[in-house]
Amino acid sequence: MKTIFTLLLAVSITTLTFSQETRYGVRGGLNVSNLDFTPDATFSNQHRNGFAFGGFVDFGVSEKMSFYTEIQYSAEGGKTDELRADYIQMPLMLRFVLTDKLTLGAGPMPSLKTWAEQDGFATFTFSAIGGLEYMITDELFIDARYSYGITNILDKDLTDVEAKNTNIQFGFGIKI
Repeated sequence: MKTIFTLLLAVSITTLTFSQETRYGVRGGLNVSNLDFTPDATFSNQHRNGFAFGGFVDFGVSEKMSFYTEIQYSAEGGKTDELRADYIQMPLMLRFVLTDKLTLGAGPMPSLKTWAEQDGFATFTFSAIGGLEYMITDELFIDARYSYGITNILDKDLTDVEAKNTNIQFGFGIKI
């Protein structure tokens, strides 16, 4: 039964996405990120300025809705070396066209860390992401995104403290 359901879902999504426009592209961005600690941090917890870059596919579902997926590298975490966290991320957003130039999107974002083992950070994290995109021309756009960590980024076996990523990202990209 699961196999039949999965097959029907795949065929439905494929049919919908091929019936509308599919756009590809690249984007880069600047991050302003930090960590929210529970309980509150007893040390200076300053934000980190970083960068992000990646490639995306935007599958048109209808004239006013699309499914957006991206693979991006993102430098996040806190300012001190011990709190820096770099990720390979995959934002998955359902997007809605508000006007000819403005699009709103939201969804989940799984992330995989990209640094050494046994560093006190969890290997896999999960966040919620939302953002706005403004089309400058038919190909060029700017966007702003906010993501908030749902899962603890610290290894549960090493500490009782929880930390969650927060990130504001300002981006620029091109659609092909």
